[in-house]
Amino acid sequence: MITEPRIQNPASLLPDAVKASNLLYRAAHSVGVPGSTLELVHLRVSQINGCGACVDSGARGARKAGETEERLFAVAAWRETPYFTEAERAALALAEAATRLADRADAVPDDVWAEAARHFGEKELAAIVLWVATSNFFNRLNVTTRQPAPQAWG
Repeated sequence: MITEPRIQNPASLLPDAVKASNLLYRAAHSVGVPGSTLELVHLRVSQINGCGACVDSGARGARKAGETEERLFAVAAWRETPYFTEAERAALALAEAATRLADRADAVPDDVWAEAARHFGEKELAAIVLWVATSNFFNRLNVTTRQPAPQAWG
């Protein structure tokens, strides 16, 4: 069901929000986590939240970062495919846990955190957590206000 947006994207209506969003983006992408990993994280978070606009932009961004169609199609089933590195799997597991906070009492279990910490340093972990939160932020804006994905891929 494709619907019309309720309002323009809130971030575009409030100029300071755009500035803040850009700062969050730059901060998350500034410490050395591979851009492709962050794109996969954004895509997976957006799939979980059902944000069509962000799934679309996430897939497009991942393609620009060099992702293959094979890997993009498999993100939702990353545990069952051989296409992802151990570091990417750790980032995706952390992203899923941090997105589904209400699904279990210990929202981000120690084993999920420890596996991510095995592959990423403290600043990189901070960047991934910040990017998960930012992705969730964009998903909530878009889903609440029914922001559509583009009609066709260009």
